[in-house]
Amino acid sequence: MTEARLKIALTKGRVEQQVLPLLEQAGIDCDLIRHKQRRLIFDSPTQPYEFILAKGPDVTTFLERGAADIGIVGSDILVEHRSTQYELLDLGVGRCQFILASTADFDPDAPQRKIIGTKYPLITKRYFDQLGQDVEIIKIEGSVELAPLTGLADAIVDITETGTTLRENHLQIYDYLQPVSTRLVVNRLALKQQQAAIYDLVDRLAAVVNATTPKEQIK
Repeated sequence: MTEARLKIALTKGRVEQQVLPLLEQAGIDCDLIRHKQRRLIFDSPTQPYEFILAKGPDVTTFLERGAADIGIVGSDILVEHRSTQYELLDLGVGRCQFILASTADFDPDAPQRKIIGTKYPLITKRYFDQLGQDVEIIKIEGSVELAPLTGLADAIVDITETGTTLRENHLQIYDYLQPVSTRLVVNRLALKQQQAAIYDLVDRLAAVVNATTPKEQIK
């Protein structure tokens, strides 16, 4: 009987580079991915895994539509895209922080209705709803830092790892929102059908994560 294969959608780019060492320490051969050239799908010849490299938002789509059994993606994407699948493991990498930032003359307590630029309108709305503030949200796909500098918005909600880009653009942080890290998420149906294989992978990765030095979240 042919062994069932787990389809793993992995966010390409920075997440991919941070997660590959964890996978390898968990005993998974990632050589094909490391020498991927332009390929996006990698079927391991020796292990029951098929990897799909995709952008973060597409990872959630693959999971929701059942095209992937497991997704590895940032928690910012999961929240913003309202993922309904099972989150089984925080991989402890890709740690950063949502922040509210603007120029030095910004007054977060000013009574007038504010304009906020962001790539994350849902998370931004939830934040200001909790504050009891009605704001106008502008969705920005590129460099969010430009919004307060050009007068497009009063402030921005974005994620930062070190704050370097903010400082280089003369922006300052006014508040910290929720932390972000890379998570392993499982399709609900796949968890029922391939429970043993999925938990085997999760347990191996959890052992690696627990053995590494804890990484502090940005304060």
